[in-house]
Amino acid sequence: MELRQLHYLTVIADEENLGRAAQRLYVSQPALSYALKSLESELGVRLFDRHAGGVSATDAGREVIAEALLTVRQSERVSAAAERHRRGETGVLRVGFEASGAGELTTRARAEFARRNPGVRVVPRRYDWGQEAAALREGLVDVAFVWLPNDLTGLRSELVHTEPRVVGLPSGHVLAGRDEVSVLDVGAEPLMWTERAPREWVDWWAVNPRPDGSSPRWGPTNDNVEEMLEQVAEGSAICFAPMSMARYYARPDLTWVPLSDAEPLRTVLAWADGTDSSLVRGFARVVRELAAAAPDGLDQR
Repeated sequence: MELRQLHYLTVIADEENLGRAAQRLYVSQPALSYALKSLESELGVRLFDRHAGGVSATDAGREVIAEALLTVRQSERVSAAAERHRRGETGVLRVGFEASGAGELTTRARAEFARRNPGVRVVPRRYDWGQEAAALREGLVDVAFVWLPNDLTGLRSELVHTEPRVVGLPSGHVLAGRDEVSVLDVGAEPLMWTERAPREWVDWWAVNPRPDGSSPRWGPTNDNVEEMLEQVAEGSAICFAPMSMARYYARPDLTWVPLSDAEPLRTVLAWADGTDSSLVRGFARVVRELAAAAPDGLDQR
């Protein structure tokens, strides 16, 4: 058994499709399939059931995958520890965020923390659609800017950022020239959504139900920001997003218009309960100072 095989196993489990997993791993699908069969033969159990849509973990597979994930993560920590010493660093702080994070506060906080702690390497980790809280619980990051609503079980958190929401439209859309629009103004438009996030998260972003009690017209699904924006730009659907995304993901084939009646996005800084190391405390202190210096005590830019 090799660490490489265990890494393959975790990616296959995440993608549930050998073709997508092979692309992500930069190997051919036949080579990945052979590696999986070899591992199953070595372990003496079938790890995945194959079907037309991809693969699904068996009962044995789910348990093996969970252990493989722990092993892969531990190996990454071993490598990271050695890398820190090669670089002469005193530590690493992994900062998670989603899409545009907490706007400019995200980047400013990392930069200021790095300035104050020159021996610490600050590693940004981006996650898609509500996954940053789970990354904290799984130990993938040390601290994260978490979009609400989200499951904060097992986490400590404090509100650090709020910002209005906007609607993303393809350029040339009949509403693209408006100063602002209501959620009801776009009620007939297909709305982008994702199956990767909890339903509560999806409904909050979709403003479901709408102020008049109606439901959104659901459009195509997506797995990440880039897929969402591509489909909006081509005219397949619209999307709701925080105002900061209009700046971070500006492109000529998209127009962003403020939503006049949608609850603003709230972002908390969070870390796993019991893991508030000196680095986490120092980063939280920087974020608080920067947020306090913003209007109304919260970074709304």
